[in-house]
Amino acid sequence: MKLTKTNQKIDNNVCKALTIACESSLHDVPGFIWLTHRANYTNFPASLLITCVFNSNEEVEQMKAQQQDELLRDIIQKQLLKVGVVVKNIKNAVNFDSEEMCDLQHGGDWEKRLALRVVKQKPNAKRMH
Repeated sequence: MKLTKTNQKIDNNVCKALTIACESSLHDVPGFIWLTHRANYTNFPASLLITCVFNSNEEVEQMKAQQQDELLRDIIQKQLLKVGVVVKNIKNAVNFDSEEMCDLQHGGDWEKRLALRVVKQKPNAKRMH
């Protein structure tokens, strides 16, 4: 579905904020490799869903054990705020996943994997490096 001009502008700002968050997190969070987002802009920002991807499940567990999940969420939230996006519950908006689990469960098909996490939302995912 094509976004309206207003929603496209919001999405572009979200992309800019998440790109900055992603680039800074690559250096600060061991194992983190990329992130993506989806949103239904008729219910934004409540529908915003961000997935932070690591190479392996072990790296996800180590990151959580070292409370790096809080750091990642904080970095993401601060960057979103800079572009005027207020996420009420950042814990619900940011998920963690791994290339390993995507390969095992969905044959490496991230589009298929991420579509399962969004209920009644039109996908608008962008993979960022």
